[in-house]
Amino acid sequence: MREAEKKEQTKVEETPPKKKEKKHEGCKHQEEIEKLKEELKTQEDKILRITAEYQNMRRRNEEERAKLLKYNGEEIVLSLLPILDNFEHAVKMDDSNLDDEVSKFLSGFKMIYGNFLETLKKYEIQEIDCLHKEFDDNCMHAVLVDTDEKFENNIVLDVMQKGYMYKDKVIRPAMVKVNKRDV
Repeated sequence: MREAEKKEQTKVEETPPKKKEKKHEGCKHQEEIEKLKEELKTQEDKILRITAEYQNMRRRNEEERAKLLKYNGEEIVLSLLPILDNFEHAVKMDDSNLDDEVSKFLSGFKMIYGNFLETLKKYEIQEIDCLHKEFDDNCMHAVLVDTDEKFENNIVLDVMQKGYMYKDKVIRPAMVKVNKRDV
């Protein structure tokens, strides 16, 4: 009988450790599940961030492309402005005597100048109107200061070089003489 009791006792002793191992294994699985859940959450956050970065990059790229297309041709416009300035100087000549050759050329220059202005208008290039207006440093550069009692302080007295806008962007600020009165 003693051997049977010993065997039973051994079985009883062996059984609880098996249950403990199962609990311990269940605990390991639970920890592993928690670890995997955290890793999944981290990966989901990474995916969300990468998606947001991609969308922002795409939006910025589209905005930049639209800006490039909008101001396409700005470089050529800037190179044409000195030619326009020279035309303006030429058409300001006195053409009171319409019989001489210079006056005939001058009338031709005036026609070309008019066509040139119309073409610029067609492509949304416009002169900045600033004579006798208040000085605006966003579209004007003050190159001279003078005092004239007829005008208020900070009023443009003279335009030294015309300024131009291309669509809604200043491409060449006007160079102006500004009134500065001692108040």
